Amino acid sequence: MSFFAVLFALLVEQLKPLPRDNWFHEMLTSWVRWTGRNFDAGEKHHAWVVWGVSVLAPALLSGLVYLLVVRYSLLLALAFDVALLYLTLGFRQFSHYYTDIRDALERADEDEARRLLAEWRHLDASELPRTEVLRHVIEHSLLAAHRHVFGVFFWFVVLSAVGLGPMGAVLYRMAEYMSRYWGYRQRALEAPANDSLLALSRQMFGIIDHVPARLTAFGFAVVGNFEEAVAGWRRDAGLWLHPNEGIILAAAAGAVGVQLGGAAAPSVTPDRSKTFSAGGEPDLSQAQGSTPGAPAQPGHLQSAVGLVWRSVVLWMLLVALLTLANVLG
Repeated sequence: MSFFAVLFALLVEQLKPLPRDNWFHEMLTSWVRWTGRNFDAGEKHHAWVVWGVSVLAPALLSGLVYLLVVRYSLLLALAFDVALLYLTLGFRQFSHYYTDIRDALERADEDEARRLLAEWRHLDASELPRTEVLRHVIEHSLLAAHRHVFGVFFWFVVLSAVGLGPMGAVLYRMAEYMSRYWGYRQRALEAPANDSLLALSRQMFGIIDHVPARLTAFGFAVVGNFEEAVAGWRRDAGLWLHPNEGIILAAAAGAVGVQLGGAAAPSVTPDRSKTFSAGGEPDLSQAQGSTPGAPAQPGHLQSAVGLVWRSVVLWMLLVALLTLANVLG
């Protein structure tokens, strides 16, 4: 049933995407803000309480509801799966920025492209040259595709296979959002945050994302240039500050033959620690250099999109085969 749930959710999202500032995002923000305000008193052990209430409570609730619904109707259970996947999984939750930036670059309106990139990633892109704008768009789009599609997909399929329905999708989405929200609150809003909560959110999401990130990189290798993707994975993953991000981007760079990464140039390229949602303090000793390949060009935007869609088809086919084998077995 997991195959049909993902398929229907992706189809519904293509037909009726959530708007940019949708009610679900507002609800997530309100929930995380409320748990932080009511359960965080600044102590280290409070970070675990906040994370548990913010992430585990919604995930466990969704699993419990699914267990109750599936006892009465498989169709209702499927509808519940599709509804939660529609809210947690999909390209349209971030693709509007990608599309608008691509269109701006095609019109040669680089100022608008920089403005949109700054709005999307909350960084100063006012002095980025065109190639750097393209590089950032490609990198952030690949990471967004992983976090909004492949990561959710993996945890949904795994926990759905043991009868917990959409619990995995909710778990991944809440963990990812917690990591992103507290980093954004401290970096972009310059608001005080419990350092222990910020560190714990990033650590827990890193653990939850460990296997999905490597499967995403493997999928990119299979549907792209396999040898170059694997070589890039082994050689260049350490160019990025965060291992999961580095593995995905290094494999993708090799798969499509584009140059990604690079040291932060003062006053030109924002520090890498400020370009990714999970970024921490700059550590240039771990984030220098770039991958081999051609400098980013507009054509690489379409190559990245094709890489992502081929990976989606690959994983959908694998899940379909597993579902068929389970039915016939």
